Amino acid sequence: MKRRIIMMIPIMFIVAVVANWMLGKGYAEIPSEAKTMIIIGAALLSGVISFFLFKDEPEKK
Repeated sequence: MKRRIIMMIPIMFIVAVVANWMLGKGYAEIPSEAKTMIIIGAALLSGVISFFLFKDEPEKK
């Protein structure tokens, strides 16, 4: 579980930064409230997807 969260947080941050950059560069006519909601949705969706795609390592005994 810890490895999943460690990988999930940077992915969410990178997606949010890239989404902000892309929306600012190519879609200036979209209101800022809608941009914020799109960025938050993209970051959360990427976090959920990465949480389920990265598997936990088996615990060593």
